[in-house]
Order: sequence, then structure tokens, then C-alpha cells
Amino acid sequence: MSLTSPSSSKSLDRSNHADHAGRPAAGMRRRGILLALTGAVLWGGSGVAGQYILQDCAFATEWLVGVRMLISGALLLLIDLAVYRQDIFAVFRGRRDRLETIAFAIFGMLGVQYTYFAAIKFSNAATGTILQYLMPVVIVGWTTLRTRRMPPFGELACVALAVLGTFLLVTHGSLTSLAISPPALFWGLLCAFAAAFYTVQPKRLICKYRPTLIVGWGMLVGGLLFLPISKPWAFTGIWNTAAALDFAYIILFGTVIAFVCYLGSLQYIQPAETSILGSAEPLSSILLSIALLHITFTPADLLGAISILAAVILLTRK
Repeated sequence: MSLTSPSSSKSLDRSNHADHAGRPAAGMRRRGILLALTGAVLWGGSGVAGQYILQDCAFATEWLVGVRMLISGALLLLIDLAVYRQDIFAVFRGRRDRLETIAFAIFGMLGVQYTYFAAIKFSNAATGTILQYLMPVVIVGWTTLRTRRMPPFGELACVALAVLGTFLLVTHGSLTSLAISPPALFWGLLCAFAAAFYTVQPKRLICKYRPTLIVGWGMLVGGLLFLPISKPWAFTGIWNTAAALDFAYIILFGTVIAFVCYLGSLQYIQPAETSILGSAEPLSSILLSIALLHITFTPADLLGAISILAAVILLTRK
């Protein structure tokens, strides 16, 4: 669940040169690609782990999202403090920064986290992740409305490709029935809108501060505001060894380490390349769902997923 805005962060260096130790640019590029792919695969795995504990262990979606945001947000802020050694409360000193941070926490971070896991609960990790990746199409639509200009033909073609992919994914190609439940479709599409807000809205804050700081506060503030609903003290579900390991994976590997790898890749490769490599997230989610959860996909499902991913990659390149 990548944040594709940190391209303009002042703390990130460009990648097409040798580093201070004299290592060639080719080696740095390979490192950047590996980091970006690692982050994407870890994100994809978090959806699969989430599906297991939501469906098989009966965890409440609200509890999982709330606790994940609280713990992950606190860890990211600690990492930011250790790495940058700057005032982590600076975002709250100005009125505009404070309001934008709170808006990002509620409508961006909390919005995308809750809708994503709700979509997974009513369908599966692969479907929820793929529907979330309709986000660039939402951004194209919003840009069209804001500028009152039709997008270029290439962007329109990508939107049509994404719509076709969504149709195949949710209907198996049938005009008379849905292959996924209406709640899964609702939360999946809502997740795409939340992800679009999550990607675009914090751009100014990330330019002014740092991605780890903004995302850390987004998670922590969102988790705190969600406390009356998430109720971390009122756990329901089946808590066993597998559930504990999956939960730990979601927090450490599927959130904190994945995000650190994603940001780390920006030191070695260009942001657009990192965003494209981030498309490995739904691919890894599909493969892990097949291997670990024995989810089956029809040819129409796979064609739909490929269509959506192709549209995302083409739009991201532009």
C-alpha cells in the first residue's frame, strides 16, 4: 500500500551517479530495484495475512486497522526521530500543516486502511489489492474535473483498460451476475478513492517535511481518532500462534519494513520507476493467495488483473 508522493522530498537523493564509496551506478540501481520490489512484495503479503486473520480467525476489521495504525505509526515516528533527529511535532505548530495532517490521517490513512481490509474481509487479498490499484484512474478523473480539460487519448485508453479489467474481475466476464459480493465491490472501489486522496493530498507536507514523519503521524493520529470504534481493549476473535505471527507480520514487515524499503529505493532509482515497481504488490498478492490460501482465479479474473495493472503502469509512466 504504497505512498507514491515522496518523489519531491528534500531528503532523497537522485540515483544516476556513483555513491560516495565509488560504487557504480548500475549496482546502486540494482539495489534500488530490489528495495522497491521487496517493499511491494511485503505489502502484498500483508493483505494475505490480513485475509487469514479476518476470515479464518474472525478478527474485527476495526480492531485490526486501529491497532495496526497505532503501533505502526509509533514505530515510524521513532524511526524518523532516530534517523533525522529533528522535531517530530513540527507538523502541528502551524495551523495549515496541522489541519492537513489531520485530514490526511482521517480521510487518507484511516480511509485507505479501513476500506482495504474491509474489501479483503468480504472477498480476498488479491481482489482487494487489485481494486485499490484503480487509484490512478480516480486521480485522472479528479484532474479532469479540476482542470475542466479532457485528458489525452492515451490516458483515456488507460482508463478504458482499467474499467474493462474491473468488469472482468468482478463479473468473470458475465453480464448477468457479480463474481464478488456487493460489499466487496463497494469497499474495493471506495478504497481506490481513499488511496487517491492518500496519494495526492499530503504532497505539500511531504515536500516540506519527510515521508516517514507525515505517514507516521497519519497512522498514529488516525489510530487515536479511531479508538472509540476500534476499541483495542475489547478484542474478539481467535488468537493462536498463526494469528499472532500474521499480526506481527502485518505490523513489522507489511507496514514498517515495507515502507522503509520503498522509501529507501528512492535513493537509488527515480520515483516513477519506484511507483511502477510498486505494481508488484497486487501480483505478489495474487501469487501468495494462490499458494497459501488456495484461492482460485478464472481466466477472466487474470485477464482483468492484467488489464488493471497495465493501465496503472502506463499511467504511472506518464
